[in-house]
Amino acid sequence: MRFLVLGAGAVGGYFGGRLAQAGRDVTFLVRGPRGNALTEHGLTVESPLGDFTVPVQVATADRVGGPYDVVILTSKHYGLDDAIEAIRPGVGPSTAVLPLLNGLVHLDKLAAAFGRAKILGGVAYVGASLQPNGSIKHHNRLSGITHGELDGGVSERTHAIEQQFASTPVSAPASDDVMLEMWEKFVMITAMAGMNCLLRGTIGEIAATTDGARLVVDALGECQAVAEAAGFSPRPQSRERVQTMLTERGSVNSASMRHDLEHGNRTEAEAIIGDMIRRAESLDVKAPLLRAAYTALQIHENRLAGRT
Repeated sequence: MRFLVLGAGAVGGYFGGRLAQAGRDVTFLVRGPRGNALTEHGLTVESPLGDFTVPVQVATADRVGGPYDVVILTSKHYGLDDAIEAIRPGVGPSTAVLPLLNGLVHLDKLAAAFGRAKILGGVAYVGASLQPNGSIKHHNRLSGITHGELDGGVSERTHAIEQQFASTPVSAPASDDVMLEMWEKFVMITAMAGMNCLLRGTIGEIAATTDGARLVVDALGECQAVAEAAGFSPRPQSRERVQTMLTERGSVNSASMRHDLEHGNRTEAEAIIGDMIRRAESLDVKAPLLRAAYTALQIHENRLAGRT
């Protein structure tokens, strides 16, 4: 099975690197300077599950190659249009496109570009970052991908992807209900990012205040109500796990959206929190805390774009 991984940043670099470490056929589609560095030095991952450096195959925009069996897509939402054009030469009649973006809005755009039958649902569970020297730092022991067919069921291709990860530290089970898995992650990341950005603190810092944990639980409840109204009510174990995680005292967890906000970068607010709010409106669900968070992020985005 031939894999094309768009980019070699935190998420793509980690999961693609684990495949390469296991001897799988993996090619990273990157820009020139990053490609030169990878060709010369290989891909380095520092991880609690084991550090490694592995030589990797590289493709660039002018020589994508393919077609590939699976394209792993890990772009930011605001770079999705460019990402689609970048991977297009590598997508053939039987290619599966596996996006590992948060939220849901990307599914329709990818289906319009390549046909719905080529698109898989996917959720990534990993805490990683790209370091200034080009290495990937894996910050915790989370190391998983859940993937599956949009219409449900485990197919031959999703089973094959699961098997490709079988000898790696990545847990990659094929799900027979990947849309529910994606909704559960959508609920979690929207509540977490919204409150991290609105209150400008880590989960632990928020929990250390008088009303912080209560506000986080209320925001989580807004997201869960939207999911329920959409027909994807989070499972009890997901509700319990997420609420515990988002109210944990002393936790240093914080969504990457807060990092982008505080460093003056573009955020994925429109595709994550904005999309959840639009779904709430269409389903007649009230979401005042999410609206407050989205307003704060819109101010930031308007400043960046010179719209104030």
